[in-house]
Amino acid sequence: MDKLATVGTPKSLTVSQIEDLRLAASKMNGVERRSSQAQMALKYCQGSARQAETVFGWGRQNIEVGLAEKRTGITCVGLQSTFSGAKLWEEKLCSCGIVTATACRISCSTRPNI
Repeated sequence: MDKLATVGTPKSLTVSQIEDLRLAASKMNGVERRSSQAQMALKYCQGSARQAETVFGWGRQNIEVGLAEKRTGITCVGLQSTFSGAKLWEEKLCSCGIVTATACRISCSTRPNI
């Protein structure tokens, strides 16, 4: 166990429990992780992100975002899907875009003979 977890450890948690909470948080992603970290910060660290960072070794910004999400009820959404390398639907279905553009040009033509 590193020194980080023993400094300022809440009296109601043992080192083993802190390790278990760290492991559980490491298995979660995104909103679920932030919510759990915020809940533990509220329960054991009086809502202090700095103290939770020291005790649990979690990122302070993650905890702060989780606390803000709990306080406001607004969930922060990431841009993972935008930057994940997944192609846009226009790129996947290129022919669909071409057909749509052609149909639009034909229907919006100003020449009456078409």
